[in-house]
Amino acid sequence: MTIEKTGRIIWHDLLTGDRQRSMSFYERVAGWTYETEHATDFAWGGGEKDFILALEGDEAGAGFAETPPEMPNGWIAYVEVLDVDATVAHAERLGGVIARPPFEVPGVGRNALLRDPLGALIGVSISRHTYPVPRRQFGLEVYLTDASPFPKEFYLQLFDWKISSSTVGEQVGDMIAGPSGENVAVHLARKIPTDARAVWMPGIKVAHPTVSLNEAKVLGADPFSGMLPDPAQQHGAFMRDPDGALSCLVSA
Repeated sequence: MTIEKTGRIIWHDLLTGDRQRSMSFYERVAGWTYETEHATDFAWGGGEKDFILALEGDEAGAGFAETPPEMPNGWIAYVEVLDVDATVAHAERLGGVIARPPFEVPGVGRNALLRDPLGALIGVSISRHTYPVPRRQFGLEVYLTDASPFPKEFYLQLFDWKISSSTVGEQVGDMIAGPSGENVAVHLARKIPTDARAVWMPGIKVAHPTVSLNEAKVLGADPFSGMLPDPAQQHGAFMRDPDGALSCLVSA
């Protein structure tokens, strides 16, 4: 872990019911390549299993795993913190729920999973690897709510994020910056194609979001809620992949 990473989203896991299909999907849509790492004590279920790293060039910012029985399919973002156990305890005091208590990922770091006061799943991590913040694979994280306000106090207290109302395209939302002042996420209120009140989803960088979305639809993805203009006036599109995982395709 480095201080520069603190408060940043430093990793994503994709839990999928069909790992090979998901690999083929994101290879076609995002241009990712893959490496296989063999784990002797796998973080998702234990035992000896292979873990798939998703790469953009030499940047590794995501991993694919078969969905364990107690979890839904979908993306999980991890925020770097100084102390995972202290962060989990603080989250409970702030109205969050522990979805998975702190656990070790040998050679990688220490993680935990939380649900915020609206039920959105978010990971926390202290990393012991050398991978940098994945800037080529991922843009701003997107937090969608139904009609609920963003739980500002929870995230302000937990991650020292700075949160301000802003016009995002033609819609008023919340811009979310890390302790360094660099934007890490955006909140928007619009219909979510699940029963959830709120959800975190990654901004996956692609060369041409519209082209990639069309490719995604051919492969079985469903677009939803129209287009998302980001603060840099680069455009992206929301989609649900063939396995049900939500994400936003954004301009690289």
